[in-house]
Amino acid sequence: MLYIVAGLVGYLFGCIHGSQIVGKIKNIDIKNQGVKNAGASNTTILLGWKYGVLVALIDIFKATLAIILVLFILNEHGIAGDEKILYIYLTALFIIIGHNFSVTMKFKGGKGTASVVGVLLVVDWKIALIGIGILLIFTFATDYLVIGVLFMYLSFLVTTYFFFGPSPAGIVLILSLLSVWKHMENYKRIISKEETRLSSLIGKKTS
Repeated sequence: MLYIVAGLVGYLFGCIHGSQIVGKIKNIDIKNQGVKNAGASNTTILLGWKYGVLVALIDIFKATLAIILVLFILNEHGIAGDEKILYIYLTALFIIIGHNFSVTMKFKGGKGTASVVGVLLVVDWKIALIGIGILLIFTFATDYLVIGVLFMYLSFLVTTYFFFGPSPAGIVLILSLLSVWKHMENYKRIISKEETRLSSLIGKKTS
């Protein structure tokens, strides 16, 4: 029963989209304009970095809050140890599923990057430090956010296996493959030199 609760909490929180909230405020359909993605990077392209940051913060902390809520429920039921870790990772999986396949967006949502950062923040501080550090290093080194995201997932996979074992790592592997699939168009645009660079996003003025 608790597995269902964890999955449901994760999915419902995942369906809360920062881009939809900002889109309502600015009267714009972010999902269907720009590069047609319901995320912080597309919001930045369309509205500027301040709104992009706002979307990112909403998508990050919805994931953090979802896991904190599940942790509270688990503590109330005396769940601890490896079983508790598995619940956390299961919740994370459904947060990303909710974000990527949101019922509020006819099951066509975003790509889940910001929400994974939110997951990292609450799973383990060491995993978060390594993952976010690698995200920043590879993003700034290549000038492409999507490259930083790819290496962040790889670090998340390796560190999860090292700290928590194969079962949670298996969930991260699913998340990683889902991310690669969702970012396939970005990789194609990098090859064709059409992908938006980080440096151009930073210089984007707020609308």
